[in-house]
Amino acid sequence: MTRVALVTGGTRGIGAAIAIALKDAGYSVAASYAGNVEAAEKFTVETGIPTYQWSVVDYDACEKGIAQVESDLGPVEVLVNNAGITRDGMFHKMTRDAWHEVIDTNLNGVFNMTHPIWPGMRSRKFGRVINISSINGQKGQMGQTNYSASKAGDLGLTKALAQEGAFVGITVNAVCPGYIGTEMVRAIPEKVLNERIIPQIPVGRLGEPEEIARCVVFLASDDAGFITGSTISANGGQFVV
Repeated sequence: MTRVALVTGGTRGIGAAIAIALKDAGYSVAASYAGNVEAAEKFTVETGIPTYQWSVVDYDACEKGIAQVESDLGPVEVLVNNAGITRDGMFHKMTRDAWHEVIDTNLNGVFNMTHPIWPGMRSRKFGRVINISSINGQKGQMGQTNYSASKAGDLGLTKALAQEGAFVGITVNAVCPGYIGTEMVRAIPEKVLNERIIPQIPVGRLGEPEEIARCVVFLASDDAGFITGSTISANGGQFVV
């Protein structure tokens, strides 16, 4: 029976690469998105992967969206919590809105998505939860106290929840990308990329979204059944744990 995978923020960037890689690996994939309808429609046309719109900030919307996915495709057995935002700024200038928007999406959103799916995984005694954190959740980053806190929180959640899932057949792991060549990163001025960012990466280049996707496909597989509570650092050697 084909396993169902749900990828949040799955229509662009790293999320899109993950959704496509899971489909190529034989999963029945659904991708959720928050707001960019045009990008979602284009993604579905190009890939055949169905997309669903809701905000991970809204618990009730997550419940309803998950229910629709499961009605259409079957029980979600692989959940990839990829949706995330940034609202960067130095701490002394950071607004409460900028803080709460990032925490609500990047950390509370992981709860809002995982919590409704968790009971089904427990009852079936199988599940894969894969949280996309960040290098900046591991090491911190000036101007990103909100983002770094949210992504570090994702790692704490991963480690704790893994201990609860282990005895009922559920693994919970995280992937921490470094600088990946998404549309957002490639929009950074070339001078900044070449003089300030890439020199910090020992392999001498940006990562590719597909490299993160391959990590996720492995963690979702049966081959990774003995791996839980772990973090894969995919950052080209920029930060070594």
